[in-house]
Amino acid sequence: MWHSSPPGSIYDYIKVASFSIGPDGLVDQWSLRAEELFGLTAAQAVGRDPVEAFMPPDLRAGGHRKVAEILDGKEWTGLIPFRIPGGGGAHGVAEIYVMPTQTETGERAALCVVVDVRALRRIESDLAASQAIFGQSPFGFLLFGTDLTVQRANRRFATVFGGAAEEHRGRTVHDYLPAHEADRMSEALRRVLETGDSVTDLRITGAAPGSRDNRHWSINLYRVHGGSGRPVGVAGIGTDVTRRHLAAREAAGVRRNLALLNEAGHRIGNSLDLETTARELLDVTVPGFCDLAAVDLYQGLLLGDDDRPARPQGPGVPTLPGQGAGRAPSAPLRRVAFASAVSDAPLSGSGAPVSVGETHRYPAASPEALALRTARTRLVEGGAADALVQSTLIVPLVAHDTVVGLVRFSRTKGSEPFGERDRAVAVELAARAAVCIDNARLYRREHERALILQRSLLPPGDPEAAGLDIACRYLPGNAATEVGGDWFDVIELPGHRTALVVGDVMGRGLRAAAAMGELRTAVRTLALLDLEPAEVLTALDEVARGLGSHGGPAGSEGPGGSQASRAALHTRDADRSEVYLATCVYAVYDPVTRRCTIANAGHMPPVLVEPPEEGAPPRPGLLLEVPPGMPLGVGGEPFEEVEVELPEGALLALYTDGLVESRDHPLDEGLRGLREALADPVRPLEDVCDHVLNTLDTRHGEDDIALLMARVQGLPVDAVGDWQLPREARSVGRARELARAKLPAWGLEGLLDTTELLVSELVTNALRYGEGEIRLRLLLDRTLVCEVWDANLAQPRRRRARDTDEGGRGLQLVGLLSAGWGTRRTHRGKTVWFELPLPMPGGVGDEAVTELSAEQLLSMYG
Repeated sequence: MWHSSPPGSIYDYIKVASFSIGPDGLVDQWSLRAEELFGLTAAQAVGRDPVEAFMPPDLRAGGHRKVAEILDGKEWTGLIPFRIPGGGGAHGVAEIYVMPTQTETGERAALCVVVDVRALRRIESDLAASQAIFGQSPFGFLLFGTDLTVQRANRRFATVFGGAAEEHRGRTVHDYLPAHEADRMSEALRRVLETGDSVTDLRITGAAPGSRDNRHWSINLYRVHGGSGRPVGVAGIGTDVTRRHLAAREAAGVRRNLALLNEAGHRIGNSLDLETTARELLDVTVPGFCDLAAVDLYQGLLLGDDDRPARPQGPGVPTLPGQGAGRAPSAPLRRVAFASAVSDAPLSGSGAPVSVGETHRYPAASPEALALRTARTRLVEGGAADALVQSTLIVPLVAHDTVVGLVRFSRTKGSEPFGERDRAVAVELAARAAVCIDNARLYRREHERALILQRSLLPPGDPEAAGLDIACRYLPGNAATEVGGDWFDVIELPGHRTALVVGDVMGRGLRAAAAMGELRTAVRTLALLDLEPAEVLTALDEVARGLGSHGGPAGSEGPGGSQASRAALHTRDADRSEVYLATCVYAVYDPVTRRCTIANAGHMPPVLVEPPEEGAPPRPGLLLEVPPGMPLGVGGEPFEEVEVELPEGALLALYTDGLVESRDHPLDEGLRGLREALADPVRPLEDVCDHVLNTLDTRHGEDDIALLMARVQGLPVDAVGDWQLPREARSVGRARELARAKLPAWGLEGLLDTTELLVSELVTNALRYGEGEIRLRLLLDRTLVCEVWDANLAQPRRRRARDTDEGGRGLQLVGLLSAGWGTRRTHRGKTVWFELPLPMPGGVGDEAVTELSAEQLLSMYG
C-alpha cells in the first residue's frame, strides 16, 4: 500500500535525493530532490559522468574505481565531496548509499540515494537541543496537539503531577486543574492556536495531586509550527511561583499596613472630641483593615470622671480608670462608634447586640472583659454568637498606663483571618487612637471647666439698666475649639448711670477663662470707684500687666539662681504675658443727658444705629470713631475717650471679634455685614440679636461670640428734678422745700422725712466744705437717687465723731438711712449722692425706716 507523506514530514528536513547510473556509468535518471540538492536540472544531469560532474579532479580516479565496483554488483556507502554547480566554487559533502540494480535487458546499473550531510548534522543538533530543553528543563513542559490534548510532557511536569511522562499523553487540562481554572487555560490554548499570539505569565491556581494546598503557576504559551509553517500544536511552560506569590502578598500586606498607619497618623486625632476621634479610627480601618469595627469607652471618662488608677494589675500592666477610687473592673462602657462594610447590624460580640450610644457591660468571662482586665489583645476565631464573623481582634485602648476602653476589629467569612502581622498593626492603631482619645478627654474636662468658669462670670439672667433696654448673646466655641476669654458686663453706676463693658482676652483655654474672670472682677471694682472710662482702662491696663508678671518665690530668682531656672522663668513669663493681653471697650451711659462716654483698648469699634425718620428707610449702623488705643497689658500709651449723644430710640451694639472676623472673609466685610444687619432698630431688641446672629456668616465654633445691645430710652423729663442753688445758708432750706415739693408728685410721700433730712445734710456739707454753686438733682427710676454737686475736688470722707464734737455726723446719718451712698469726681468738681429704695406697694414706709434706725442714730452720740 502506498502512502503519501504530508507537508512537513521528516523528508522535508533531511533533504533526501535520488538518481540512477546506467550500465555505461552515466546518469540516466535525475529526481526533483536531486535538482534541489545539486542545483542541476534533469536535462543538465542526465547523460553526464557523475564523477566528472561533481567530484574534484584529485578524487576522480578513485571515483571511477568505485563506480566500476558498483557496476560489478558491489554496494557502497560513504561520504563524497561534491562541487555545487553555480555555487561559486563552493563544495558540499553528501552521504551516498549506492545499490546495484539491473536493467530490463539484464545489464548492471546502480541506484543512488543521497543525503546532504549538513542537513543531517543540523537535525541531530536540533533533536539533541530539543531533547535537552524538553527533557532536562527544570520547568514543567507540555506540548499540546491541535486537539488540545497532551502530546508530550517532560519529567519535571510528571514529578509534580505524578506518574511517568508517557502516561500524560492524551490528557487535557481538566485532568489537572479545578473547573474554573481549566476553562481559563483551555480558552487561552484555543486562542493561541487560532491567532498565533503568545500568552505570557498566565496565573493559574490549583492543587497538586494528594495535596490540599493551592499552588500558583505562571504559564507561558506559544504556537508550534511544522517545517512547512503549518501549526502543529501549542507549547506550554509552567513555573511554580507560589513562593513568589506569597512573598509578593506579604510585601503587599506590609505596604498596605504601612500606608494604613501613615493614613492613621494623618486622620486620627484631628479633632479634640472623643466621639469624633473614635469615628476617625473606624474610618481608617473599615474596610481597609477589617469588615466591621466598634469602639467602646468607659462611661466615667465620657462623663468627665477624672479618677486616676491607684493600684496596678501587675508589672507593666495598665489598670482600669478609677479602680483605686472604688470602681469595679466591670465598669459600664458606652459604644461611641461603629462601622461596617457588609452590614448595618450592630456588632454583638460577647452578649446581646449593642447600638451606638448604648451603655453596656461585658460578661466577666468574655474575651472583652479579659482584654480590659489584662490590657492585652485577644484574638477570637469564629464564634457561634455571630455567624457572619470568622475572626475578631479585641484590642484595649491604653493611654498613659490607663485603659480607657477597647476596639473590636472583625473580619467576616470570605476574608482572610487575622494573623500576627495584623495583630501588631491593630495594637499600633489602637495605641495611636487611645492617646488621641485620652487627649480629647483631658481637653473636654478642661473645656468644660473653663466653660463653667466663663459662664459663671457672665451677668446672670437679663441685665437691667435705667434708661436702657438691654439684650445680649454669648455663644462659646464648640468642643472642637478651646474656650476663649470673651466677656461682657452691665454695671449699675450711681445716678442711674450704666457701664457697658465688652472684652476679649487673647488666648484660649482655662487660663484665658481665668484671666477673663480676673479682668472682669477688676472692671467691676474699678467701676465702683466711679472713674471716667479712660481712667478705668488705664487702671485695668495696670492690672493686666500685673497679672502677666510672675510673683512669689518663683519670681524671686536672684543672682544665685541657675541659668536654666532663669530661662524657664523667662519662658513662663512670656507665656503668661501673652495670655493676659486683652482688648476691651468701656462705655458709660447717663440716662438723664442721654450721653455716652466711651473708651477703647484695642477692641472692635461700637456700632450706633440711629432711629429712622418717619417715612424714611432704615439707615445702616455707624462705626463710632473711638480712638482704639493699645490692648490691655501692653502699657505705655494713654487711653482717650469720646462723648456721644444718643438720640431716643437709638441702638448701641458692643461685640467681640468672633462676630465679624473669619478666615473666609476680611474684617471690613464682616463689619459691613454687621452694620447692615442692624439697619432696622425698631423691631424688638431680642429679635435684633437673633437677626444679627442668623444673618452674619459668623462661623460659630471657630471663636467665642459676645454681643451686647442697648436701646436708648432715657429718663422721662418728669422723672428728673434738677436745680441750681446759690452758695448761701438759705439754700439748705430751699433744698428741703424742693425735695418736699417733688416727692409727692412722684407718689413718694413715705420717703419725705428721710429724703429731706439727707438732702439737708449733703447741701450743708457742700456749703461748709465745697466751692462754687451747688446743684441738687433728684432722679426717679427703680430707686430714688439724690445728687449734690459742687466745684471742690476734695472728696468727703466718713469719720466717727467724738462725743464732744458738734458736727461730723452728717455722712454717718447718710450711711445709716440710705441704701447706699458715695462720691465721684466730675469735670468741674465732685458729686455726693445717696440712694433710697422705693416703698413696696402696701409695704413699710418712712416711719418704719426711722424707727428701725433709732438705736443706730443714738449710737452716734455715745
